This record gives sequence, structure tokens and C-alpha cells, in this order.
Amino acid sequence: MSQRSRIAIVGVGNMGEAVLAGLVKSGHAPADLFAGVRRPEHGEELTARYGVTAAPAAEAAAAAEIVVLGVKPYDVVAMLSSLDLRAGQLVVSLAAGITTEVMESAVPDGVAVVRTMPNTPSGIGEGMTVVAGGVSASDDDVADAVRLMEAVGGVAVVPEKNVDAAAAISGSGPAYVFYVAEALVEAGVHLGLPRATASKLVTQTLAGSSLLLRESGEHPAVLRERVTSPGGTTAAALRVLESAAVRAAFLDATRANRDRSREIAAE
Repeated sequence: MSQRSRIAIVGVGNMGEAVLAGLVKSGHAPADLFAGVRRPEHGEELTARYGVTAAPAAEAAAAAEIVVLGVKPYDVVAMLSSLDLRAGQLVVSLAAGITTEVMESAVPDGVAVVRTMPNTPSGIGEGMTVVAGGVSASDDDVADAVRLMEAVGGVAVVPEKNVDAAAAISGSGPAYVFYVAEALVEAGVHLGLPRATASKLVTQTLAGSSLLLRESGEHPAVLRERVTSPGGTTAAALRVLESAAVRAAFLDATRANRDRSREIAAE
């Protein structure tokens, strides 16, 4: 079983810092964490905030056993080529659209690659991350990546071929939820509620419903049925949503998301 503990975050932007903060909060020793940064002043801020060692990307990566890439997708290959990686290291990418096959072509033999797709709630420790191991990644490599990303929320392991489909659900999922929240707030305003009241009602209803879904472990349909009395107000509302083909729209939307991801990867 892998015992890797020295981790470098190369590219400490929003998601990179979310992972760094999650690791520190979960009890990972700051002495084993390295921030690869371009600007010294950014490194000083991270050191002051988390107690980690900040250094240029190449130095941070050289000191680590796991190298987490938090750079933009179009910078991934160039960054990998610039690092002096060695056999036995694990590269974990946070970038969208860059496949494990592409990354493996840019690293030396013996360096394992795992692709992850976290979502924005990772910033508050409630994210959902999709993890896919490359051809070079062993079960231990994938397990190390899973433990890493559990610092910012839940994790699901999928084969590379399913990453785009999974990301269409969880990666972009927060946008769908916020879209629904926005629509419900506007509906409340149209029904005569003050906007602040409508926002409070929607926010807590979504938060509570999500927690109930997670904690109960029951199928969404079962929970929905418990709210829906025959011939009642909820049934009337759901009938309108069904007639508007909302369910089918989500199917079409997620399919469009997956297909666009594939197009971007091919560009």
C-alpha cells in the first residue's frame, strides 16, 4: 500500500488552494506540503496562511511524491514538460478536458497519472470529484488520488471513457442547481414575496433537501413522493414541470455538456 505523504500543489489558484486548505484542515502535516508558485509574494501569503513551504514549481515538484496540477488546461502539457519528474511520482491533474493519455505522453516512464474533475463546492469542503486513473496508474496510485481529493469532499472513481459524462453531472452540476435556485427565487417574487424572503426560502430549502437526500440514502423518487399528496398542491406543480419536459431537458443538457467536452478535448 502506498505511503506517499509529500504533496506539491503546482498552480495554487482557486481549486489548487481549495485542495491545499482541505489537506491542512484534514490534518495533513504542513511540513509535507509544498506550494509551487510563480510570484514570491503569493508564496509568502500561502506560507503565512497554511504554514506550507512555497517555492517555484520545479522545486516544489522535486520535493514531493504527489504532484497536483492546478494550472489551466492549456498550460498542463507545457508545465509537465518543464518539471523534472522522476519514476515513482504521481501526477494528479485538476484540469478539465486534458485526458490521461495526453498527460502520459508528457511525463517520463514510471510516472503515474491520474485525472480528477472537482467541482466548485470543493472550496468549502463539500465538493464532488470524479477520479480516473491512466494506463500507468496502479490501484495504489488511484487510491492515493482518492485520499487526496477526499480532503475537499466526496469522490467517485470512473474509467477515463466516462469522465466527460460524469463531469456533465457533477462538474457542471452546481451551475444547474444555481439555475434552479435563480428560477425559484424569481418565481417567489412573481408570487408577491420580497426578494430577500424568496432567496432565504430557496437557499434553505435546497440546502435541507440536499442534506436529507444524502443522509437518508433513499432514492430521490421516494423522497419526492413523500412530499406529493394525491391531488394536492405539489402534485399540481409537478404536473406542470412534467408537461414542460423538464426531465427531458436535463437529459438533453447533460448530453450537450458531454459532447462539448469531447469537442474541446479534440481541439
